[in-house]
Amino acid sequence: MNLRLAPITPANIDTALAVEVRPDQGRFVSPVMKSLAEAYVHPQVAWPRLILDGDRPVGFLMAFLGIDWNGKGLDFRSGLWRLNVAADAQGRGVGRFAVTSVAAEVRRRGEARMYVTWHPGDDGPEGFYRKLGFRLTGEECEGETVGVLDLA
Repeated sequence: MNLRLAPITPANIDTALAVEVRPDQGRFVSPVMKSLAEAYVHPQVAWPRLILDGDRPVGFLMAFLGIDWNGKGLDFRSGLWRLNVAADAQGRGVGRFAVTSVAAEVRRRGEARMYVTWHPGDDGPEGFYRKLGFRLTGEECEGETVGVLDLA
């Protein structure tokens, strides 16, 4: 695989919108359209990217960078907000590439931790994130489990 990230542009927005996870995973992640709408209304913190294998779309990610976690101006965090891996590209390292790409961007911005949230449930993404080294924080955010990965 020749994976790379591409910013979302007018030229590739339809390609990004066409990225769909397996039907049984839809309850765990929002569609790309919702993520791009959120990126539009949160442009200061959202970092949406199309994941390509050469020129073929295989996923979409959106990071949050420097978000005011509790709304009090005391705890700013960065991490992976959304990850959609195309159904036919799963199990080939796309998710791992997405996580390491966001980690690199978070590190580049001088931060030592990366966060992620996920919907709990059977067949959900918790095992994937835990395998990559995320540990539970004991927090919940809007009903989702919060994980953290030390980048130092």
